[in-house]
Amino acid sequence: MKKKIAVVAFGGNALLRGDQIGTIEEQEKNTYETCINVIPLLERGYELIITHGNGPVVGNILQRNEAAWEMYKIPKMPLDICVADSQGGIGYMIEMQMMNALNSKGISKSVVTLITQVEVDKYDEAFKNPTKPIGKFYTYEEAQKFQKENGWVMQEDPRKRGWRRLVASPKPLNVLKKDLIRKLAEDGHIVVAAGGGGIPVYRHQNGTLEAIEAVIDKDLASALLAKQINADAFYILTDVTKVSINFMKSDQQDLEQLSTTEAKKYLAEGQFPPGSMGPKIEAAIEFVESTGKDVIITDARELHNPNCGTKIYKG
Repeated sequence: MKKKIAVVAFGGNALLRGDQIGTIEEQEKNTYETCINVIPLLERGYELIITHGNGPVVGNILQRNEAAWEMYKIPKMPLDICVADSQGGIGYMIEMQMMNALNSKGISKSVVTLITQVEVDKYDEAFKNPTKPIGKFYTYEEAQKFQKENGWVMQEDPRKRGWRRLVASPKPLNVLKKDLIRKLAEDGHIVVAAGGGGIPVYRHQNGTLEAIEAVIDKDLASALLAKQINADAFYILTDVTKVSINFMKSDQQDLEQLSTTEAKKYLAEGQFPPGSMGPKIEAAIEFVESTGKDVIITDARELHNPNCGTKIYKG
């Protein structure tokens, strides 16, 4: 009997919340809660492939980079190594906390993390226009300081939570370990993969791979992975229960369902900002139009309800 596979994209808030400082205790608690919340998908018969964001975490790694260089002249590591570091660290946390969550429910299942590279185009236009927010929220004064001293591109968060650094976010083209990821899921393992959108690499004409400075959007990479392995379901977890239009305004409207046609219309109108809900909607459209299957966008705490969140469908 063919097993059902669900790709579940953990948002960055699954690990670190915007009002937290980032201690390991905070991250482990958040991760455990998210893992507990996805168990209903296992109970509904899905094998799980978990992807995750790394925006706050990789930003902290980059800050440690800067501090270590300034204080001790320890050589800075490039962004691809920082993304790989975040994959390993976050993957380890998800592995441990998922095993703890499974144990609390009496479920016997193994969890495995794969450090994952994702191919991009070296000449992607994204390298000329950084849009991907990473790291913590800064005050306006701090943002001005880092922009001047480090040459960072800074932008205010759409929800007015502060200022964040922007980096290039090229379109993902190919998940290198996709066949292995699917095989492990089919064999009954929970797989953690494509963390932080994957480590961005490009391929030379002779087939050689080389890393490139960027952070791939994890929702777009997750949609690509879900499409490439022919997943049966795709869940995008975030910090809101439903997708909304006129978000945080007096006439905010939460959406139960959203057709791809409507989603494109709202995107064009600017309802879904690039550094917030925009990539999630783009990822949903990509998966739905490629496969004809639905996407659910919701908060992890809602997964106990089979009808949770906003359903994105083809139409």
